[in-house]
Amino acid sequence: MDPREALDEIATLLERERSSRYKSKAFRAASDAISGLTDAEVRDAASLRRRKGIGDSTFAVIQEALAGKTPSYLEDLRERAGGQRASQLRKQLRGDLHSHSEWSDGLTSIDLMVDAGRALGHEYLALTDHSPRLRVANGLSPERLRAQLKVVAAMSGDGFTLLSGIEVDILEDGGLDQEPDLLRELDVVVASAHSKLRMERAPMTRRLVAAVSSGRMDVLGHVTGRLVEGSRGTRPPSTFDAKAVFAACAQHDVAVEINSRPERQDPPDDLIAIALREGCFFSIDSDAHAPGQLSLIDYGAERAEKGGVPADRIITTWPLKRLREWTGRRR
Repeated sequence: MDPREALDEIATLLERERSSRYKSKAFRAASDAISGLTDAEVRDAASLRRRKGIGDSTFAVIQEALAGKTPSYLEDLRERAGGQRASQLRKQLRGDLHSHSEWSDGLTSIDLMVDAGRALGHEYLALTDHSPRLRVANGLSPERLRAQLKVVAAMSGDGFTLLSGIEVDILEDGGLDQEPDLLRELDVVVASAHSKLRMERAPMTRRLVAAVSSGRMDVLGHVTGRLVEGSRGTRPPSTFDAKAVFAACAQHDVAVEINSRPERQDPPDDLIAIALREGCFFSIDSDAHAPGQLSLIDYGAERAEKGGVPADRIITTWPLKRLREWTGRRR
């Protein structure tokens, strides 16, 4: 087995598990460290062990791969990942409208996210790094976002399109945390609440309805903000009038995100049912912060299928042309 392929696959599977970011970054760093080395240089164990970016675990993986074996660590990760069954709906998904890169709080470069999207067979992927107010996530100022747009423009081709986008913070008054003219330039605007999630029911309802009614967004991200498992602990859902919020989504053609991260499972099943009755569109998104997390849409598709959401109500099943016509209404 090629050592770089083994290191990259391990990193990808660790990312999918939402393991410690330091673990996955260590394996990607080791892959970078041997990139460009000759076969003889990689096989020089003493020299390799002293090379920056190679630790005990990554060195062991490289040695097993060089010996013609599948590294035991990789075998274990593959076994743990092997239980997920792709739903029928998953096969109809064409892309993903919520992902992050190292420009904000993602773990890797944009090009690695693009490579992973291509590998999954995506027709499109939206890059939606955070907006400026979310400083803890290194949110993008208008100047940084404009600089990113130039990078994004060069990332498409060969049947794959990287869409420009943002995950813009919904402010306490329902405003969106980015310049309106700049939002109009983007292919996709996901809007999410990240602060003051314990607001009283009435103010939170007004906040979300105001954002949805602004005409400046396409997708309402992880609507309750809840956490149900994982390293960050748990967090209760925000309280609001779901019927009123989803009625506004249906009226203003804003898709309700089915966030695929297992620690979120957002919206809860009962809210998916309300959104469905209100006539909403949906967007099944990974909210990936690393390449291996793009495949988390498996979980979102499974939840949507169990909830009886029809494929034609899910905008991420649409071909790119139809999707762009729909998001173009903001202009």
